[in-house]
Amino acid sequence: MLIGTPKEVKVHEYRVGLTPAGVRELRAHGHAVLVESGAGAGIGLSDDQYQKAGAEIVASADEVFARAEMIVKVKEPQPAECKRLREGQVLFTYLHLAPDPEQARALVASQCIAIAYETVADGRGGLPLLAPMSEVAGRLSIQAGAHAMEKAQGGNGVLLGGVPGVTPAEVVVIGGGVVGYNAARVAVGMGAQVTILDRSLPRLNHLDTLFGGRLQTLYSTVDSLEQCISRADLVIGAVLVPGAAAPKLVTRAMLGHMKPGTVIVDVAIDQGGCFETSRPTTHRDPTYVVDGIVHYCVANMPGGVARTSTFALTNATLPYVLALADKGYRKALLDDANLREGLNVHHGQITHAAVAEALGYEYQPAQEALRPWWAHPEHHT
Repeated sequence: MLIGTPKEVKVHEYRVGLTPAGVRELRAHGHAVLVESGAGAGIGLSDDQYQKAGAEIVASADEVFARAEMIVKVKEPQPAECKRLREGQVLFTYLHLAPDPEQARALVASQCIAIAYETVADGRGGLPLLAPMSEVAGRLSIQAGAHAMEKAQGGNGVLLGGVPGVTPAEVVVIGGGVVGYNAARVAVGMGAQVTILDRSLPRLNHLDTLFGGRLQTLYSTVDSLEQCISRADLVIGAVLVPGAAAPKLVTRAMLGHMKPGTVIVDVAIDQGGCFETSRPTTHRDPTYVVDGIVHYCVANMPGGVARTSTFALTNATLPYVLALADKGYRKALLDDANLREGLNVHHGQITHAAVAEALGYEYQPAQEALRPWWAHPEHHT
């Protein structure tokens, strides 16, 4: 198979879909790889390194999209990239379609096969291709939030860990999954007072055991959430419903109960955000203020530490890239129910239930979509 990796075009996005090591692995399996010139330059991966690994370096994204049978990226395709996709071409990347009807329309119109990293499953309730970036985003959320809390950045001027004789910051983490755990881990390590809310009692019990009483766990209700954020200096939104739009847990009215200069970091912004007042921002202009509350809503947070993120992501995605290339997408998806969960769009049909529900499309089960035309019941008359 001919696999292509273009340079990412989102603002301040320096991650890349394949590393030279990944290229070498694909070449060892007998596949050819196209890499757009400069695709890895932002994280210190040169064209020469890709060439030595066996890739063909091409001058433009146009050529990558025109020639490759499968496109391996990081971020969701931007409008210009969607226009380059063609019928039957496989796209393997983050999509986050639920809050993005325009992208969904473009992918449906292209007739491509779009497989989303964020909905690939592991059979145990986990999301193995989202987890590495969730780990990064969770840890980074505290780093970014601590910076935004500085007075010069519009925050309340509170030092996250305090100093002897001065109370540390109060950090509230909404959601106890991968993002929430990693955010809490860093915040506790920096000396903050941390409260984590979740609706799963087993998860809260697990977190309490992990942290050995160094943070407070609370069952999440409207009342407990409102009380917590009214005391907080930093609030981390770490809620995820796989494939679906994030629930709006903090309303604009609730902001009125918060202290001026409090910072909220909405890690769920890729899926629409879990604060009613959230809207996507970029690393170039990461924050804005609503009702005195500083909002940090960067939609590609892990891109801020692009080198670490690239290696963490590609370690996870490479086995799936190899499976898709070795077997062809149809057999790879039919053979692996967990990988099949990643199929969001197939020849103009939406094949993920949560995405279809969020966007109002008719849902076609992935297994049904993948059957060859002659295997469908209507062809057995």
